[in-house]
Amino acid sequence: MTDLTAPPLRTAPPAAGTSRGRPVPGASRPRRTALLPTAALLLGALYCLLPVAWVVVAATKSGTELFSTFTFLPGSGFGDNLADLDAYRDGIYWRWMANSAFYAGFGAVLSTVVSAVSGYALAIYRFRGREAVFNVLLTGVLMPPVILAIPQYLLLAKAGMADTYLSVLLPLVLSPYGVYLGRIYAEAAIPMELVEAGRMDGAGEWRIFWRIAVPMMSPGLVTIFLFQFVAIWNNFLLPYIMLGDDEKFPMTVGLYTLLAQGSATPALYTLVITGAMLAVVPLIALFLVIQRFWSLDLLSGAVKS
Repeated sequence: MTDLTAPPLRTAPPAAGTSRGRPVPGASRPRRTALLPTAALLLGALYCLLPVAWVVVAATKSGTELFSTFTFLPGSGFGDNLADLDAYRDGIYWRWMANSAFYAGFGAVLSTVVSAVSGYALAIYRFRGREAVFNVLLTGVLMPPVILAIPQYLLLAKAGMADTYLSVLLPLVLSPYGVYLGRIYAEAAIPMELVEAGRMDGAGEWRIFWRIAVPMMSPGLVTIFLFQFVAIWNNFLLPYIMLGDDEKFPMTVGLYTLLAQGSATPALYTLVITGAMLAVVPLIALFLVIQRFWSLDLLSGAVKS
């Protein structure tokens, strides 16, 4: 007799990519398709990192090794290159590096503050002509900076500020792209209910901005600061036009003058390459430090929400 109390037999589910035990055509295509974006990103990373790798390797070579050895074969002259760069014109390279840090650091801070205030105003307040102002700023985003360099020089020269630190800083304070990001972050991160609650509690507009808006916009402000710092650090055309005294040169213009002299003095090529390699180090360090605060800001924002 059949045991009616026995549990029914269980059959194993069909394997992935099969239908009732049969292979499904094209089941492996999603995996192959997913590899395409990864391969494209790897090629893009290789394209961007290859020049950096060349600069790092070339900075280790002496003047003779630079033109006689394999491209990616390290040399033995890195210490001598550093000593020669430090001794060149009593260490003027470090003056250029300090100027770049001043232009990029102070300029990025000012630009971030202006972008935060302007973006917050465009996102929170309703006034006539708001969209027209924002559209003009978008036009500034699309306009190449090279177009504005000559008019900016003429205006600052008329004001007697050419060949000064301010001639490099002032044109960089207002960033259309930074204001655009400030408005986007303000609209996404600041609920109008909090602003209205602060007004009902008697807080002024500046107090609401600094105590409520700025902490909520902090991930966006870190992004704006990083973009502006990198853009000002790598800026060449504006200080090249504005400045005539090499004591005020940033690192980019200073290295260009060394490169121009290298056609007559080939020994300076190693100094240019070593200086270019050292110029990348502050950007890497800044990104690593800011990335930590960036992650903390994003996590804190997720907890609050």
